[in-house]
Amino acid sequence: MLLMLVSLLCCVPAAKGCLQCDRRIRLLHEDFILSDPSVNNQIELKKICDYAYVTYRETSQKRKGVIDPTTLYRARTEYQSEFDRFLKTQHTGSITFEATQIMEKGRKILEKHLDAFIHDGLCPNKCGLLNRRVMDCISCRYKIYICPSPTGQQDCGEYPVQAEEGGQAVLNCFLPWHRLLLGTPEYHYSWAPGEPGTKTLAESDLKALVVTADSSVVLNQLHLDEQGTYRCSLQGRNGTNFYQVTFLLTVTRLPAQTHRHFITLPSPPPGDNYSPFQTTEDLLVPVIAVVSALSVAASMGLTVVLG
Repeated sequence: MLLMLVSLLCCVPAAKGCLQCDRRIRLLHEDFILSDPSVNNQIELKKICDYAYVTYRETSQKRKGVIDPTTLYRARTEYQSEFDRFLKTQHTGSITFEATQIMEKGRKILEKHLDAFIHDGLCPNKCGLLNRRVMDCISCRYKIYICPSPTGQQDCGEYPVQAEEGGQAVLNCFLPWHRLLLGTPEYHYSWAPGEPGTKTLAESDLKALVVTADSSVVLNQLHLDEQGTYRCSLQGRNGTNFYQVTFLLTVTRLPAQTHRHFITLPSPPPGDNYSPFQTTEDLLVPVIAVVSALSVAASMGLTVVLG
């Protein structure tokens, strides 16, 4: 009977739920069952474990039936911590009753994490199309889950951008849910010159600008003729458009520079000998006369002295 029980435990139960999709949880339950020396208790514990798997499945089916690896890790870690605490406590009552309680606690832990995941994490795209990789809680296999745009369109609106002539503008169309997209989508930037918002643009009016894995582009040393309508679309390699946003870039002209004019002072009136603006030529004549007179007097003095 013990060999038959071990063989049953080695088989993965048909009714799988999210929590025991993690191999560590299955091994944790199996070790717990086999740790009881009583074969009858092992059989009862096996039934409790199988029933817990059914409740885990039903809990997940009521909540889309899918889970992501991060949420599964959080649920498994919390449940494993509770189970380790349960194993360390002294069992004072029926082992089957206590096993039922701890596995029911696992269901509540799974329910809590699934509620948070479905409400906030499964489809975080408020606009745009999201296809992501999740785990099916029934088959424990990964599959593609599609989150359509709540608005029914991939266009996520228009945003005005202001910049000055010669300045810089940064266009960034990244949203956190872009990381969840399958594959390696790329950002396609295009633009149409002209004052933005003045006319309705057709696809043929837009010219390709750049295709990049980066979500943002930087426009430096802007000119007036670079203002216009810039569009960013996130596309898959097969051409699927997941997300699109439009930037209306307006470039304002810098204010004209004011030139300083030099002030020319008026000429002094003629005959004004005391004017500070008297010409150098008028002052030079008396200076030369004084210097010449002093030179003659000095020469005569030297002649007399030298005799």
